[in-house]
Amino acid sequence: MTEARTPEDHPTAHAALWITTLLQQFPELATELAPGRTTPAARPSAPPPSDGLAARLREEREETLLLHKRGLTAPGHSAAPLRLHVSDTIRDITDGVIELEEAVRDRLGLARARRAPVPERLRRIAGLLDGIAADPVLAAHVRDETRRMARRCARALGDTETVVRVSGRCPWCDSVSLRAFPDRSAVLCVNPACRCTDPRCGCRDDPAYRHTWDDGEWGRA
Repeated sequence: MTEARTPEDHPTAHAALWITTLLQQFPELATELAPGRTTPAARPSAPPPSDGLAARLREEREETLLLHKRGLTAPGHSAAPLRLHVSDTIRDITDGVIELEEAVRDRLGLARARRAPVPERLRRIAGLLDGIAADPVLAAHVRDETRRMARRCARALGDTETVVRVSGRCPWCDSVSLRAFPDRSAVLCVNPACRCTDPRCGCRDDPAYRHTWDDGEWGRA
């Protein structure tokens, strides 16, 4: 196997995968607000937003939760009790996406974005990834935040991601630790000690991060 390539937009390539995952899974949180199966223990709340965004975050969060509750209420019946860890996840992701879009637009010198639901905000962030890729610090932040939110969403949904063993050895660490994740269209090296040579890759500075290739990149490796 030849040496793996590390494209210039590596952090934003990963961010695009996490955004796609969030777009698929965030709407599913609405159906998880009502009881129906065993829930994991409630998780701690995220840190409070900055003062400048607090009011907007609170308003949009309340609107989001209200829409979800309305969608779950049968005519003539009272609303089902909320599952608090799911409600907290919706709040955290809603706050996180709003703050991330604000940070991206501010860093890129763009005007403040209009209010919008979480999926629309995610699509707007995805539309700015080319510009984000030109700023390594911003690109890493967008990758890390979208990854954090996608993982929290998956935990709240109780999802177990499909993993497929990949034959051969990792181009970076030479271990038989390659795994394919079809839901993400990605290949990861799951060896915790693996480090690539790209200084912008998260595997170099985040112990929880694993070097990743998307489908197109892996095909060229």
